[in-house]
Amino acid sequence: MTAPIEPLTPEQVLLLPAMPAVKQAFAAMNISEGTGYALIRQGEFPIEVLEFGRAKRVRKADLVSFLGLSESAAGVQSAAATDDDGAPRVQPEAPSEQSAPTHASK
Repeated sequence: MTAPIEPLTPEQVLLLPAMPAVKQAFAAMNISEGTGYALIRQGEFPIEVLEFGRAKRVRKADLVSFLGLSESAAGVQSAAATDDDGAPRVQPEAPSEQSAPTHASK
C-alpha cells in the first residue's frame, strides 16, 4: 500500500511546470500512486504519459484541460508576480516607471 498523496489545489496545479511528473498529476487528480500507476500500466490513464527513460511525465496543458481549469486564472497571475521571498515582480506586459532625465544646470 502506498502512502496517500496530498491533493493539489487548482492554484497549485496551475503553477506546475510544463511537464510535471506523473506523481504531481496523481496529486492534482487526487488519486493514489498505486491507482495512477495501475491506470498507466493498463493504458487507461486519462492523459497521455510521456516516458523519458524511467521518468514519466504528462503535459501540463493536458492535465489542466482534463481538470477543467483555466490557465489564465487570476490566482496564477498574482502568484507568478511574486518570488519565493514574497517580493513583487514586474510582469512583462506591465509598464515600468522611468524617471525623467535630469539636466545639470551650469
